[in-house]
Amino acid sequence: MWKINKIAKTINLRNPILIEGLPGIGNVGKVAVDFMIDDLKAKKLCEFESYSYPNSVFVNENNLIELPTIEVYYKQLKNKQNDLMFLSGDVQPIDELSCYEFSEKVIDLFQEYAGKELITLGGVALKEAPKKPQVYCTGNCAKMIKNYAKGVSVNKKLYGSIGPIIGVSGLLLGLAKKRNIPAITLLAETYAHPMYLGVNGAKEIINILNKKLGVNVRIKELEKEIQELEEEMLKETIDITKSPRLKKIKSKFGKDMSYIG
Repeated sequence: MWKINKIAKTINLRNPILIEGLPGIGNVGKVAVDFMIDDLKAKKLCEFESYSYPNSVFVNENNLIELPTIEVYYKQLKNKQNDLMFLSGDVQPIDELSCYEFSEKVIDLFQEYAGKELITLGGVALKEAPKKPQVYCTGNCAKMIKNYAKGVSVNKKLYGSIGPIIGVSGLLLGLAKKRNIPAITLLAETYAHPMYLGVNGAKEIINILNKKLGVNVRIKELEKEIQELEEEMLKETIDITKSPRLKKIKSKFGKDMSYIG
């Protein structure tokens, strides 16, 4: 069972769009969503409580333990038709049944705020790190796919080249269709290595969302650091406990970079 603990109880959102980014391949979706939450100064709406989290705890920067969490944040945008909701967290639900139950609970919450569109984010695994990650787009609504693909560089031809979309990122699309909620996913190419953080793929996704949603998430100042970080992560002898850049990114974007969903 999943319980929602509301932090903000009296907010009104205008036709919100929900953007999901939980841990997965290269943590691409999580990096993108966590960066958007941070840069837009989004506020916490609620957190999910359940015994269907993995049976583990994290050690934080203060050397104290924390239970895993999944949270929803919101950003009210001036002069825009749609406000934003962000789904982020440390982990995904532990098994198939809990993943279905959790995804249904997320859509329940989304409909409570009269949500209009849903976007999930994730990664496509490659055998080596791409210099210019390609972004794929599919979903449950051809009209929404066409809208988000217009004027940006995305590949809409996934059949035969992209396998099943596993976890919350995929289930939300299918379950949203049953409730007539248009939904798409943006999947960026990334290196399929458990210690690789797909920041370049996340950057490509954010660029698309900036254009399509009319937000201005600032990422240019991070490009040099991203390049240095990814070069460092690709070294076979890397020790993440001794890398100051990795410590900084890890504390900002997630407690366990090695999680693969």
